[in-house]
Amino acid sequence: MIPVFMVFLLADVPGGDIVALCVFVVAAASDFLDGYFARRNQQVTVLGAFLDPLADKLLVMAALVSLVSLGDLSAWVAMVVIARELAISGLRMVAAVQNVVISASRWGKIKTASQMLAIAVLIIEPRWLDPGWTLWGQTVSWYLVMIMLVFTVLSGIDYFAHAWRRLSGQVVVTGGRALDKTKED
Repeated sequence: MIPVFMVFLLADVPGGDIVALCVFVVAAASDFLDGYFARRNQQVTVLGAFLDPLADKLLVMAALVSLVSLGDLSAWVAMVVIARELAISGLRMVAAVQNVVISASRWGKIKTASQMLAIAVLIIEPRWLDPGWTLWGQTVSWYLVMIMLVFTVLSGIDYFAHAWRRLSGQVVVTGGRALDKTKED
């Protein structure tokens, strides 16, 4: 769905932004539902655990690059998000080599939701949001982008802190429960 999304967002086609938004929302929703049903039906696979976050990251990166290309997003914002996504992917690969799984955290899920919301608003803003709608001189999308950045950075810190404990041997997972080896029993 990513190439279809990008074509409609970037091509000068009447209503292309609406089609792009619909494709983006369907891709984001299907990704969420796929993960939900896999966990609910206990059909989580190693391949799925790899492909699900990869699909999220590719969709978000494609959207950010497209929005930068359209002049609707600053390149530094896209770079912060993309750098975090690549760093976490690298971290997960390092962990996988050591047979450690770094699962998605609550912060990661909030980060993904904030990214999807900010991107959706950036897509529709030129058409549907009055540029005069500001709060303290900033548009709705500006605040959503700032929230996205905060959750992107916080979730990245959370992932690295969790991974550090897991990879340095300070946390042992037994029976699905994490035990901190640095604390006395």
